[in-house]
Amino acid sequence: MICICNISPVATVFTDAPCASTMKGMKNALILFLALFVATAWADETNNPRYTFSWQIGQANAPAPRGGTTRGPAIELDEQSSASWKALQEPRLAPLERDRRAILAMAGDYQVTFDFLEIESYQPGTARDNPYQSWGTERVYVDSDTGHSISLVHILDMRILQDDGSLSEPIVTKHWRQSWQYEPRDIVEYKGQNRWERRKLSTAERTGRWSQTVYQVDESPRYASVGRWNHTSSFSTWISGDTWRPLPRREWSVRKDYQVLEGTNRHTITATGWLQEENNLKRVLDSKGPTDAAQTYRAREYGVARYARMQGGDFAAADQYYQRTRLFWTSVLTSWHELFESHPVVTLRAQVDQAGLFHELFDYADQLAGGRTGLPPAATVIHRSLANMGAPVTP
Repeated sequence: MICICNISPVATVFTDAPCASTMKGMKNALILFLALFVATAWADETNNPRYTFSWQIGQANAPAPRGGTTRGPAIELDEQSSASWKALQEPRLAPLERDRRAILAMAGDYQVTFDFLEIESYQPGTARDNPYQSWGTERVYVDSDTGHSISLVHILDMRILQDDGSLSEPIVTKHWRQSWQYEPRDIVEYKGQNRWERRKLSTAERTGRWSQTVYQVDESPRYASVGRWNHTSSFSTWISGDTWRPLPRREWSVRKDYQVLEGTNRHTITATGWLQEENNLKRVLDSKGPTDAAQTYRAREYGVARYARMQGGDFAAADQYYQRTRLFWTSVLTSWHELFESHPVVTLRAQVDQAGLFHELFDYADQLAGGRTGLPPAATVIHRSLANMGAPVTP
């Protein structure tokens, strides 16, 4: 089993349960995690009463959150208004430029906390799932900015406190990508059953709006939607329309009774960081699509990812990984873009993270990050990997 080990109070390391004893083992486990968060049992070591939102304090059946227990170094948060926030608040900006500055404000160094809570079960007699909590530290890079298009890449960079009191070497790997497009012509939407479709947007859908496309850790598609940025002197916020998303690892590793998350995704920029909020329905599909309306949904969950800006963190290992692998991952992303230009509908043979179909790509990236030379052409590795996923690549 793979577990997320909370680096208290700052970061998350993903290790073989209960924890890996070697850096190689931790790195392999980290890669296995990277579809968006593993879920394992977690116990409150203090045995003290604990309040969890939507369960009353002292309630006999209030569950302990899922997560882990590994500790990490202390982190200093930056509690001053950031330069990017001050730039966002400048007066008399053109609406497009203010939107752009909100997106660019998500770049930087962050302590990240992840909280997911099932607030209601729609199956009589079925208990709500345990809350899920984890942590991480990551640097978010502006990978590209063309004016109307911005792409941000998240790189995890973590250290754990070992039994002898020393810190581990940095554990680094690529996390996820979010790409923003102003007034997009089309978006690639998830339709369930490992199928994605490119949909052309109407003038009304696209005017004045931005699409956000989220990619898996290996640059394969995950979900996309369109929304409008709204700005105040207290925050800037963007919210998606209703969006279908594949199950993240934190869910498919423990749940087999539903097949898709259906909900909204909100990004809110503040003076000291940003938040990503989710409001999701857990929807049941069969081989032909949605089931009977009376049995369509299992539960509703709320999710919050808090990105608190750090100062003084050492992200040199993340910088090296990003610089040495950037061209490779860009080539993978470009291959997917070209694929959807020629094939409006793409169905993969399995969910990429569940079937471990991204391992060859990550192995290649790790060799690049380690400075190895004499590797096979990247195009060959990418073509073989996409074909293995079931993508309709040319032989």
